[in-house]
Amino acid sequence: GIGFSQDKWSKYAGPGHWNDADMLVVGNLGWYGDTRPTKLTPNEQYTHVSLWSMLASPLLLGCDLADLDDFTFSLITNTEVIEINQDPLGASASQIEKDGEKEIWIKEMEDGSKVVGLFNRSFFDSEMTVSWELLGISKKWKVRDVWRQKDLSESIEKFTTPVPRHGVVLLRLF
Repeated sequence: GIGFSQDKWSKYAGPGHWNDADMLVVGNLGWYGDTRPTKLTPNEQYTHVSLWSMLASPLLLGCDLADLDDFTFSLITNTEVIEINQDPLGASASQIEKDGEKEIWIKEMEDGSKVVGLFNRSFFDSEMTVSWELLGISKKWKVRDVWRQKDLSESIEKFTTPVPRHGVVLLRLF
């Protein structure tokens, strides 16, 4: 809930004044051997890190780095996700559409690319579509899945994809 309430602060974020959405609760939480697994599902952890990265929020970890499992290690070391968070423009994402439990967020990048988060906050898998009209863009854009680090397609008008429950598809458009 904290991350999804940050839209109202996006206009104030930028270099030297970051919106801090609080600590990331991924992996084994706590320190010095007194840890417990996060209560977030893997889908929720992808959502958590995606949103914080789009918000340009500090990526403060609430887990013991000496006690990382493989999933958490891959989650916090994805170079493309970190690049989104650390973009020199420093823009924070804004929500541009909400349809029930489905939300679309956009973040402008210094190189002119766009980061789009398709967030499914419902308890059911769902298909989501983002149109170029909604994003305020035209022409052909290359669509890249940031978590999978894989180019998906080139599209002129829109992009449609399944999004898991409590999950995200994090895209970068070039």
